[in-house]
Amino acid sequence: MSAQRLSVVVTRRLPEVVETRMKELFDVELSETDQKMSRDELVQAMQRADVLVPTLTDTIDQGMLSRAGDRLKLIANFGAGIDHLDIQTARQRGILVSNTPGVVTEDTADMTMALLLAVTRRIPEGMAVMQSGRWEGWAPTAFMGARVGGRRLGILGMGRIGQAVARRARAFGMQIHYHNRRRLRPEIENELEATWWESLDQMVSRVDFISVNCPHTPSTFHLMNARRLKLMKPGAVIVNTSRGEVIDENALTRMLRAGEIGGAGLDVFEHGHEINPRLRELPNVVLLPHMGSATVEGRNEMGEKVIINIKTFADGHRPPDLVVPSML
Repeated sequence: MSAQRLSVVVTRRLPEVVETRMKELFDVELSETDQKMSRDELVQAMQRADVLVPTLTDTIDQGMLSRAGDRLKLIANFGAGIDHLDIQTARQRGILVSNTPGVVTEDTADMTMALLLAVTRRIPEGMAVMQSGRWEGWAPTAFMGARVGGRRLGILGMGRIGQAVARRARAFGMQIHYHNRRRLRPEIENELEATWWESLDQMVSRVDFISVNCPHTPSTFHLMNARRLKLMKPGAVIVNTSRGEVIDENALTRMLRAGEIGGAGLDVFEHGHEINPRLRELPNVVLLPHMGSATVEGRNEMGEKVIINIKTFADGHRPPDLVVPSML
């Protein structure tokens, strides 16, 4: 398939440098408003495109793919997460799916540590006092947080991002524990000085911090449910920069309000941008608008991967970041 004739539809605004390069390579239709497409608009886009470039805000399910027609041959996702796409149906219909793995690893790990420190050292509370003009000077017992050095961090999901979090946490003097679908190779465990727990329940009850770094799949939905959250230490902090669906948000909110958990730092939420309003009222909770991968470098690199996947496909080859069944 010739790249010059390849019709590409992009669902959201991308960095200018990425859009410009796409214009140079393909017959591309860019988003002018950056508004999330409706279901019907997504279906129409799939009907007129050889390649669709969606983002995590674009849920594409079986019913939509059944209406896509025969033209669509590649869904080149702008992002590493693929839980918003029905991969099995796409494969059955002969539609390839690619993503952008590895690009946001360092940025997301940075944000994980930022949230952990923000909650533990009460940074938002201090900022609020300064911005309101209510600060009356230093006091020995004011804004006392907790030290992270020497404490245990439990990492739920020890893939690229989990390991990057572990490296950062070690630099802060933290002890690394992890639960993963598969145990890491001994040399990686030794490098990270990480302790593996086959039982998530046992790990959760022993650590001082939990970092959620696993993808959202049917098996990880509400992995941190009410029962597991109750296993956490009363002063423990949970941080999530992965997918909101991994934590039962209502149960977490109830326990935070009851003082049964020390705090939470959340960059993702169970119902997208619809956040439990009671979370906003809590001083021991830091909420961010899904900023984990939001760096100029990261977004540009994601775009570059999308372009490479499309160009490789257009040249008649397998996209380098093709999503395969073993990833699901």
